Amino acid sequence: MKKIDRRSALAFGLAAASAAVIKPAAAQTAAAIGWKDTNPYPGVTVRNYGDSATASLIPGFKTVSMRDVIMQPGSKTAGPPMMNPMVCHILEGEMRIEQDGKSWSAKKNYVWTCNKDTKEQAYNESNAIAIMRITDLKA
Repeated sequence: MKKIDRRSALAFGLAAASAAVIKPAAAQTAAAIGWKDTNPYPGVTVRNYGDSATASLIPGFKTVSMRDVIMQPGSKTAGPPMMNPMVCHILEGEMRIEQDGKSWSAKKNYVWTCNKDTKEQAYNESNAIAIMRITDLKA
């Protein structure tokens, strides 16, 4: 075992004392972040972030906005045509996606796109909550 001199002991002591003083970050509330939850279908919560969209640098799109679709086990969405192009990303869990006659399993971190008027329906057939993040691209 190595000897610790006074200088090293003082450095360790100061590091420990400063670590004890640091406060953990407080979680922000829903009101502070600015989200609003709606429940369009049984077992499905749509969390819209922010009151307005953000200006886009992508040609052809004026704004972008973000929302999460939080699905309880056994829930599903309806299949209306998409109102605008979007990028979808599975944050947690797994969903079965049916898009314009095609069906696939979208697992955590899977990303895909939808165009305006694309018909898509999502199913959570697992035993865990599934979350899909949607970035809406608006003209």
